[in-house]
Amino acid sequence: MDSFYRSFSGLISIALLVGLSPLSQAASRADPEPATGLQSRVEAVAAEQVLVVTAHPEATRIGYQILKGGGSAADAAVAVQAALTMVEPQSSGIGGGAFLLHWDAAEQRLQAFDGRETAPAQADGELFIGADGKPMAWRDALVGGRSVGVPGVLRMLELVQQQHGKLQWPQLFDEPITLAEQGFEVTPRLHQMLVDEINPGIKRYPQARDYFYPGGEPLAVGTRLQNPSLAKVLSQIASEGADYLYQGEMADKLVERVRSAEDNPGRLSQRDLADYRAKERVPLCRAFLEYRVCGMPPPTSGGATVLQILGILEGFELAGMEPGGAEFAHLMTQASRLAYADRGRYLADSDFVPVPLPQLLDPAYLKARAGLIDPDQDMGKADAGEFDGVSYIDGGSPELPSTTHFVIVDQDGNAVSMTSSIEMAFGSTLMVDGFLLNNQLTDFSFVAERDGRAVANRVEPGKRPRSSMSPMMVFDQDDRLILLGGSPGGSRIINYVAQMLLGSLVWQLPIEQAVAMPHISNRNGTTELEQGTAAVDLQSALEQRGHKIKVRDMNSGIHAIVRGEDGRWYGAADPRREGLALGE
Repeated sequence: MDSFYRSFSGLISIALLVGLSPLSQAASRADPEPATGLQSRVEAVAAEQVLVVTAHPEATRIGYQILKGGGSAADAAVAVQAALTMVEPQSSGIGGGAFLLHWDAAEQRLQAFDGRETAPAQADGELFIGADGKPMAWRDALVGGRSVGVPGVLRMLELVQQQHGKLQWPQLFDEPITLAEQGFEVTPRLHQMLVDEINPGIKRYPQARDYFYPGGEPLAVGTRLQNPSLAKVLSQIASEGADYLYQGEMADKLVERVRSAEDNPGRLSQRDLADYRAKERVPLCRAFLEYRVCGMPPPTSGGATVLQILGILEGFELAGMEPGGAEFAHLMTQASRLAYADRGRYLADSDFVPVPLPQLLDPAYLKARAGLIDPDQDMGKADAGEFDGVSYIDGGSPELPSTTHFVIVDQDGNAVSMTSSIEMAFGSTLMVDGFLLNNQLTDFSFVAERDGRAVANRVEPGKRPRSSMSPMMVFDQDDRLILLGGSPGGSRIINYVAQMLLGSLVWQLPIEQAVAMPHISNRNGTTELEQGTAAVDLQSALEQRGHKIKVRDMNSGIHAIVRGEDGRWYGAADPRREGLALGE
């Protein structure tokens, strides 16, 4: 267990190296140390009434104020996303999309809301095929207008708030508008991403270049960054609703910026914006141990793939294994290989292609998949399962890591688990009136077919690209909500979230330890171990089982809330980022 303790200390060290701080103001947890003896310097925040965990302290503060002012979880979600557009522009914003789970405690009702971007009506399977007839390089595809989908997050939040809000819509923007006007201090994380030019196009277009590199230099740590243009946009949204973004002058601005993007224009139109609709979908739930675990259905692959990983692993005696040991790591990677194989072939926008969800989550099928696992040998690249009447070929898309996740519980026990994204850090790098536009269309397969067989996740007009976003909620045998969480991280989100759920549900780790577990990932390829953590100590043991190993940074942002045995809520922010939990 000493190696596991070193891993948590290492995570804190990582945070301190980049200037982040653990939740120093978090309330101490009175629970005794778990039987496993794991320890962490990241403390959970305990709350009896309201609790918010987001990726930035300012967004958390604003969400908390909404709740303390009598607002619901849905109200707070609107305010939090507006604030994150300002303080975490690289990860999410009103120019992107999101998936949201909402729990209505009084009605005992779980709802799934889809605010994923859509492809323009003029987009087709040739969207990412270059003049030479070959798929474009991702660096060429993601920057500029070609990759921009119709933003969906604002329409989705409006739909959720109309159903579950308690405050008036304009009230939700008061604090975010003030934040944009007065500014915030640039964090070490934002500064470093600009120094590293993590997005190859961040300096290509003048609006983003001038905003993030004033005088030609990346914003310095501690600089007060103001955004009066965004403040005006949020003021208009407050008074006019989401229509302001989808109709009239703002729609014209979005279309002009996308279609006139130098070197890489897009195909967005005013009609695409006017026709966008957020959707309510049926949540995807499956039994795991004594729990009911629920996630989002397609077009995200997150819910189904997380549930597949849990279902494949359910037959193994995980509880008797060391959470950070090689035996568990091997099984986790094998289950992940099998689930990602199915994901790559079958999961896509179910409004456009048949997705065999019942077959993919059938207990007998998952048991058969588990039977393919050799406990002593890596299986190598896994094949997808075969289903009668469903014939696709594997596709591929970059699906790059960025995104944000937040969780909220209000005074009535209602809850929101929401993952939001503009895709690659800084999105398409196109900026309109103070906010960035997404590059989510690169989540489609760049090729539409292979060997005469269609790719399920091919580009089609109006279609929503496959995602890995995995907002989750877990219920006990009495149908009480006991856990909500999710993470950013591109296609690794699925591994991050599955591992957090296993830590909490199988080993009963306190939530602050479950979110800080050293990451182990396999997306049906190389086994990846998180640099700077005890996961690296597993390399030799896994190589002896035939794994090909890569040690790398895996910067998740898991934010989660659990209900303790004492009836209180406990929330924790991932120490790898700068998030904050706040409640009372």
